[in-house]
Amino acid sequence: MTTSNDTSHAPKQIAIIGGGAGGFFAAITAAETDPTAVVTIYERSQQTLSKVKISGGGRCNVTHSCFDPAKLASHYPRGARELRGAFHRWQPQDTINWFSERGVTLKTEGDGRMFPDTDDSQTIIDCFHETARNAGAKLHKGIGLKGLSQCADGTFTLELTNDTSTRADAVCIATGSLKASPLTRALEALGHTIEPLAPSLFAFNVADSRTHGLSGLSVQTASVSVVPSAGTTKKKAKPQTGPILITHRGFSGPAILRLSAWEARSLQEQKYHFDIAINWLGDQTENQVREQFDKLRKHNGRTLVRSKVFETIPRRLWERIVESAEIGEDTPWSQLSKKIETKLIDELIAAKFSIQGKTTNKLKVNDSLVAKGMKKEVPAEFVTAGGICRREIDFRTMESKIVPNLYFAGEIIDIDGITGGFNFQAAWTGGRIAGLAMADS
Repeated sequence: MTTSNDTSHAPKQIAIIGGGAGGFFAAITAAETDPTAVVTIYERSQQTLSKVKISGGGRCNVTHSCFDPAKLASHYPRGARELRGAFHRWQPQDTINWFSERGVTLKTEGDGRMFPDTDDSQTIIDCFHETARNAGAKLHKGIGLKGLSQCADGTFTLELTNDTSTRADAVCIATGSLKASPLTRALEALGHTIEPLAPSLFAFNVADSRTHGLSGLSVQTASVSVVPSAGTTKKKAKPQTGPILITHRGFSGPAILRLSAWEARSLQEQKYHFDIAINWLGDQTENQVREQFDKLRKHNGRTLVRSKVFETIPRRLWERIVESAEIGEDTPWSQLSKKIETKLIDELIAAKFSIQGKTTNKLKVNDSLVAKGMKKEVPAEFVTAGGICRREIDFRTMESKIVPNLYFAGEIIDIDGITGGFNFQAAWTGGRIAGLAMADS
């Protein structure tokens, strides 16, 4: 005869800590997979899916149109090996199909980024809220987790910030970037290792006369790399190629953000004071540029050097490059000495700049969202390297290898991708796998 305290037939209790991208995806997946389970999302703030809201300047860069798991995984400075297998289980095409089944169409832009066809992040937020409600997932806003302990029977006791406690059979931590907090201490007490945090995807500050007055100019195909410090044995960082934007503070744009991601830890170690080299022509070499200059000298000898030469370089930037090479305004190509030509080439394909700090990149929000009360500019990149050690997670289930029935999803793990929708895709993938595992366990 079953007694009143017998929980053998009680519905499974699943707790999701964090109402962000990974948390919602895990909750929805678990609730849809096991309709008998009680799935509850706990979000410390009063706002859910806050990063979804401001991603892509308020449009939400949902994912990227890269459908090969190996190639997709190569866009993650930390976590590529682990995500390669995970992407075989849930990748961008699955994400596209998932939203399509729920009435949300994604569109692909020229650089591979994918957005809702409404160009409004609220479309994604509304989809998640409606789907979660329909699946029966509960949402508690303004309630976070301040303590977590596992009982002898494998269940968990959750100490909540509203001074109450509850139990759960499975817990998924999807709070985003870890910071010093009661939750961090609770996870460490359970045996987990927290990899040091380091900002990723940020713009570079520079004070250099060569960029003064050029704010807003961009070069669509430039290459940038970190110059190794004098005396260091570290190899030169792999160059990143793509658009570079000159800002009033220094440099931003996809190439800069990618470099900041790949070099996140080393730049932190240097306290964000380092040198970079920019090739304004992307991958063109010195010999290729000299050949072009020889043709100009031979066929257009009377043309002034300061006249625009390269279609990919804005006129004002070219004039500044010529000025930096100490070439007079009235100097024609026929009078350009080899010595000065070498200096011009250096400024063109190996221009060195001293970086003096980082700054959060900003993107303008579309007009429709400004009308709804959003600020005209919002942080464009908000990713942090570090978090739960990847070796302590089974990426086939996203379950802890140390604490049974404890799962992780999203940025709380030491995984981060470059700009372009890759970080959200990692969240969708991790949330999906965790949700399935919790429902099936």
